[in-house]
Amino acid sequence: MALWLQLALLALLLPTSLAQGEVRGKGTAQAHNSTRPALQRLSDHLLADYRKSVRPVRDWRKPTTVSIDAIVYAILSVDEKNQVLTTYIWYRQFWTDEFLQWNPEDFDNITKLSIPTDSIWVPDILINEFVDVGKSPNIPYVYVRHQGEVQNYKPLQVVTACSLDIYNFPFDVQNCSLTFTSWLHTTEFLEFSDRESRGSFAEMKFYVVIRRRPLFYAVTLLLPSIFLMIVDIVGFYLPPDSGERVSFKITLLLGYSVFLIIVSDTLPATAIGTPLISVYFVVCMALLVISLAETILIVRLVHKQDLQQPVPLWLRHLVLERIAGLLCLGEQLTSHRGPATLQATKTDDFSGSTLLPAMGNHCGPLGGPQDLEKTSRGRGSPPPPPREASLAMCGLLQELASIRHFLEKREETREVARDWLRVGSVLDKLLFRVYLLAVLAYSITLVTLWSVWHYA
Repeated sequence: MALWLQLALLALLLPTSLAQGEVRGKGTAQAHNSTRPALQRLSDHLLADYRKSVRPVRDWRKPTTVSIDAIVYAILSVDEKNQVLTTYIWYRQFWTDEFLQWNPEDFDNITKLSIPTDSIWVPDILINEFVDVGKSPNIPYVYVRHQGEVQNYKPLQVVTACSLDIYNFPFDVQNCSLTFTSWLHTTEFLEFSDRESRGSFAEMKFYVVIRRRPLFYAVTLLLPSIFLMIVDIVGFYLPPDSGERVSFKITLLLGYSVFLIIVSDTLPATAIGTPLISVYFVVCMALLVISLAETILIVRLVHKQDLQQPVPLWLRHLVLERIAGLLCLGEQLTSHRGPATLQATKTDDFSGSTLLPAMGNHCGPLGGPQDLEKTSRGRGSPPPPPREASLAMCGLLQELASIRHFLEKREETREVARDWLRVGSVLDKLLFRVYLLAVLAYSITLVTLWSVWHYA
């Protein structure tokens, strides 16, 4: 009987003691949790049963919307040869993780928590134009709000491929794109949206429009070339019959060649296209070569030679009349020709009035010394000079006739040279004006194109 009584009392007291033990255990756990920091308790609560390999949605049919925002902080380099653009951007991602939600009242009113990036699910978003790994700093944490919104902020150095159009260099404007998309997830499971508009897209594309600052290139490339072309134009004012113009043009051409060698490293090089400034330099070189060829032609035309043929009538008519009249050079040719014509007239008058009568009276076929003696005696004149004196006079007159013939030949040669000089001067002025018009037209075209591209 006593045994049964003890067993009954034990059965009655056991549940009570167990209940008291549970109460004491809960009180001890609560006391232990209350002593831990709220951030640790919240982090353990969120990551206790978290699986980062699973997309964080309770209904797998619901897609995860990722909002993307990017700010271009700096343009590090533009490689025209390799068609590569290197930028430094501030990149931000936002998405909702349904497994990272809590009640702030249970955790000391904490509404925002930083969690290691390696511990949670992160969308696999890449840039399609990505070609190389940049030197980007590693940000190991993300922020999570109590509604489950994850904020992933990180700076990126992006090396992307870009189709660079350098035809308008140095006044070019480049438009490069940064396309953010998922590498594995389709739009059924992952969507992209803008932070402001919240519209969903299959991919998010940002356009980076950059404009080159042309002042440095204008000072170092264009101005020296313009100055050399101006010096070449001024060189046309050198006399066409002097050899200095040829040496001057050759020196200028060599100087321009050295200039192109120096600036060749500054010009962009690509296999896709050729910039217009390279065409400009080539055309300027061609103009200098044409200027040198024109100078050689004119110098050869007006070069004085003893055996030079007279100017043909058709060439005289075409150049000295038609072209000279078109260029309003008729008065200059007349004034240039006057002294030579006057000098030739004076020479002819002197030789005709003095030398010819003397030769006819003393040394002509009917005017020998005997005839001179007969004529003098018949008219009652004094006796003629001795025979030796008459022979000396005849020799002197023959020498004078030779000198007269030489002077006439030399004057004829000089007159031919002056005619060719007049023809060369007219052609030189004509070609100079044509050359000047070509340079001006080419310069105005380039300035207009570059101005339109620069202010477009």
